[in-house]
Amino acid sequence: MTTATLQKADPVRAKDYFENKMAFTTGPIELDRAMKGGEVNVIDVRAAEDYKKGHIPGAVNLPKEQWSSLRGLDHDRPNVLYCYSQVCHLAATAAVEFASNGFSVIELEGGFETWKDFKLKIDK
Repeated sequence: MTTATLQKADPVRAKDYFENKMAFTTGPIELDRAMKGGEVNVIDVRAAEDYKKGHIPGAVNLPKEQWSSLRGLDHDRPNVLYCYSQVCHLAATAAVEFASNGFSVIELEGGFETWKDFKLKIDK
């Protein structure tokens, strides 16, 4: 059995990794600020019934079965995508599809659960 160990990371690879991480992800506080400035378009890729129970204010619901419509996506601003939680890959999967269609995409780390954890405003 192999055990994971922490190793000294190559600084050049680490720099590249974290530059990419910052370019394609955001946290809830940063998103809240960007929303107040009108800098981003927010897309909720969760199921419609979950969106109705509560969502980030101003978010457009675009569940998986409607992704091909590209409804609500914006070519002029970054589209911040979110799903359920840190372990949900729905937003990342959507990001691949939307970026393939020419849209700028960013993923909200932690999804809607993290947004709620920070006690930020929720619309219903």
